[in-house]
Formats: sequence, C-alpha cells, structure tokens
Amino acid sequence: MNRTAPQAAKPRVLAPGVLHAMRRFTSPTIANALEALGVVPSQAVYTNASVRCLFPELGPMVGYACTAVILSARPASNPRRIWRTQYWDHTRNSPEPRVTVMQDLSERPQGAYWGEVNANIYRALGSLGVMTNGTARDVDEVRQVGFHVFCSDVQVSHGFAHLEDFNCPVKLFDVVVHPGALIHADQHGAVVIPSEIASQVVEAAREIEQREKRMIELCKSADFSIEALDKLIPDSY
Repeated sequence: MNRTAPQAAKPRVLAPGVLHAMRRFTSPTIANALEALGVVPSQAVYTNASVRCLFPELGPMVGYACTAVILSARPASNPRRIWRTQYWDHTRNSPEPRVTVMQDLSERPQGAYWGEVNANIYRALGSLGVMTNGTARDVDEVRQVGFHVFCSDVQVSHGFAHLEDFNCPVKLFDVVVHPGALIHADQHGAVVIPSEIASQVVEAAREIEQREKRMIELCKSADFSIEALDKLIPDSY
C-alpha cells in the first residue's frame, strides 16, 4: 500500500540558540521550569518511572518528535500498510534537531525494533535518538554510534517488530506525544515541552538554577540556619 503521511500541525521551531541553551539543563530542571510557568504534573507532560535511559553519558537529548507506531507481537500484514522508506523519507524531511518517538502497540514487547542497524540508519537520517516503550538490543554497538536510546528494556531478538503508522499522536510512558512536539530527555526520563511556552523555558530554568545554587551554598555555609533556609525555599519544595 502506497501511503502518504497525513498532514500534522507544523511545530513551532525555536531558534537554534534556544535549543542549545536547553541542552545545558537537566530534564528535572526543565520539569521544574515548566511548573514555574504554570504546567502542573497532572497535565502529563513527564514520562513515568518505567522509562530506561541506556546511555546517560550522552547527556540531554533535545529535539522535535518524529512519531511512529510499531507492533512487535505479531507479523506485519501482507501487503504491508506502511513501508519503512516512507517513514525514512518523512524523518529526513522533518524539522531539525529531530528525535524519533515510537510507540509499540503490543501489550508486551515481543521484539526489539532498535539495534545497531536501525541506530545507524536513523542517525544517517538526522535523528539524535529514540524514545520508545518497546525494547532495544546491541547495546554496546549502539553506544558506539552515539545514538540516544530511551526504552522499556533490552531484548535479545527483533521478533516481529515492524512499522504500522507514522506522523500520528503516540502514547508511551503515560505521555501523549504529537508530531513535532519538543522533547527534552536525559537519564531521569523525558519532558514534553508545550509549544506555547517553549520560548520561556530557558529563562525559567536559569532562575531555578540560580535559586537552587543559593540554597545549596547556604547549606554548605557556616551561616546556615533553618530560618535562613526557609526564606530561600519556595513552597513547592
């Protein structure tokens, strides 16, 4: 079946300098910045505790989501609904920096879509890494590629893993990710940054970083007191 990608809303692409500045911060700091800007945890913009970062040494991954849906529990239909070259072309033509966000529809992953070969393919297509509720393998080989992997676990076989759809909303680790969504992810998990406040996040993160620096300096100081600490710490802590 020759399928054309559906038209999704174009993401608000930020200036490269803003994204570079975002990479200076950890994902927890970005999460704190979102809360300071009025985003509450119940709005589900943070992944849950089941996401696994395979390569924390790579630091934060920041980019726009190229979404896709896979299935690993059973073979692809014949003829296939989606051809991989269609998604490859879509990925290559998506806004940069780009990250792959892939939902496995299987109740329990039965095979790893992500390994040495796909890491090299998607790296060549300009993707910085992947976030998936599916599994991965070839851990040492993928590490050498420098490709970020956020997944549910590792698994020895690729099983039946195949593409089912792309450029559509996906849900993984309790978060809904729309095509083009801005993702910030590190060893703690991932944050989906709402586009309407994305340009304000860096400044909010800087303010939080400075405030926390003052708290920590006080804790290490000979002038430490509960009263002084209470004045520095906001009610959210």
